[in-house]
Amino acid sequence: MTDRSVLSDFKPGDHDHEACVAVALDTASTVCRERGVRLTPLRRRVLELVWRRHVPSGAYDLLGALRSDGRRADPPTVYRALDFLVENGFVHRLESLNAYVGCGGPGRAHNGQFLICDSCGRVAELEDHAISEIIREKADALGFHAGWQTVEVIGLCGECLGRV
Repeated sequence: MTDRSVLSDFKPGDHDHEACVAVALDTASTVCRERGVRLTPLRRRVLELVWRRHVPSGAYDLLGALRSDGRRADPPTVYRALDFLVENGFVHRLESLNAYVGCGGPGRAHNGQFLICDSCGRVAELEDHAISEIIREKADALGFHAGWQTVEVIGLCGECLGRV
């Protein structure tokens, strides 16, 4: 991955997810400690579940996984944990899917562009400043001040495209 605008690429099926999970949890622990906020056991577990796969997870999928862990959780609890993780830059909410995915540039606010495979569900995350600038310029031309930007593109990843 030589392009610095690619925060996370499409991971192959045999990818070592454990390494991604470990890095995400370590980064979140460090950032939370530096900010003086708590990465509670529930928040940590929700983050781990989101990172467990490289496909978006819905809140109710996460709720089911927590319950199968034997945790007593309800939807508001899961949504509060997800809100914390989004606010602190550890996960992103993909509006088009109403689901969450781990952040490839964790712990900091940034505009993102997400490439979502319509076949396998995997997601790649970009942070391309040129794309963000074009959107800002086009918005300015219409008299609109662009604030936060999240772009979601649905298509096929290279692996799925090769099977078509």
